[in-house]
Amino acid sequence: MAATRGTIETREITIDGQLLQVAIRHGDGGGPPLLLFNGIGANWELAKPFLAALTSTTAIIFDVPGVGGSPRSAWPYRPSTLARLAAELVAELGYAEVDVAGVSWGGGIAQQFAHQFPKRCRRLVLAATAPGFTMVPASPSVLWKMATPRRYTDKGYMKQIAADIYGGAFRNDPSLIGRHAGAMHGARSMGYFYQLLAMAGWTSLPWLWSLPQPTLILMGSDDPLVPPINGQIMASLIPKAELRMIDDGHLFMVTRPGETAALIEAFLAGESREAAPATLLSRTNGRLTDLIPTSGGGREKS
Repeated sequence: MAATRGTIETREITIDGQLLQVAIRHGDGGGPPLLLFNGIGANWELAKPFLAALTSTTAIIFDVPGVGGSPRSAWPYRPSTLARLAAELVAELGYAEVDVAGVSWGGGIAQQFAHQFPKRCRRLVLAATAPGFTMVPASPSVLWKMATPRRYTDKGYMKQIAADIYGGAFRNDPSLIGRHAGAMHGARSMGYFYQLLAMAGWTSLPWLWSLPQPTLILMGSDDPLVPPINGQIMASLIPKAELRMIDDGHLFMVTRPGETAALIEAFLAGESREAAPATLLSRTNGRLTDLIPTSGGGREKS
């Protein structure tokens, strides 16, 4: 019996000996599913507002090892390891091709997936993210507050710092902080540390120019955690990139789920949408040069 469109099904699936908590938002089956990589320390439930706002898209999201319902892996991992795990999960679910989206920390994994498995990734969406350790960083005070998973385990602390690290709507609406904190669970210290360690020394800058996928880059104009210039840098390097600036903070996918879902679904459908001047800005045309190559993980052979 076919699942009802809009329902979210959760499963526990083992891939290469690693148990994963997987959530599938059922769509109409009209196109490739959207594989979504979440932010650091974030269980899949934090993406519920965005998943609920989708209209026709099937979406797949899983808790990375050590977060939410997925137990910690025996050893630390790299972005290339998670990309391979995700590719095997997608194959296990019966899909040969997906669209890929990544939010914040998960945007790095999304970039790695698109680079490592170009034939399996049709389109790419990068939200509130950056090209790894070579990014233009947040202020030291913001980075310090992000250094531990305390905001996921101490809801009072989360309410104290949310406006400072997320910006945007969190500065003016305390109820958003409470709802967001209420959806958090399962961030474990070692799992969080593994996520931090995974990105140590990783950068996509040397190979962004080679990404073949049409790419939508979404950045918050008031994002203390990932300054918007990082989106401009990526858009200037990815050949088929389109940059949109959203008049909000780091978590615009939570605070503006309807607007974000509409933009993403239009992009996945190959449609163009006019951007409201006060809310969205067009892609930058600059180009960066003199990049220093560093390793970024293996790539699937053609």
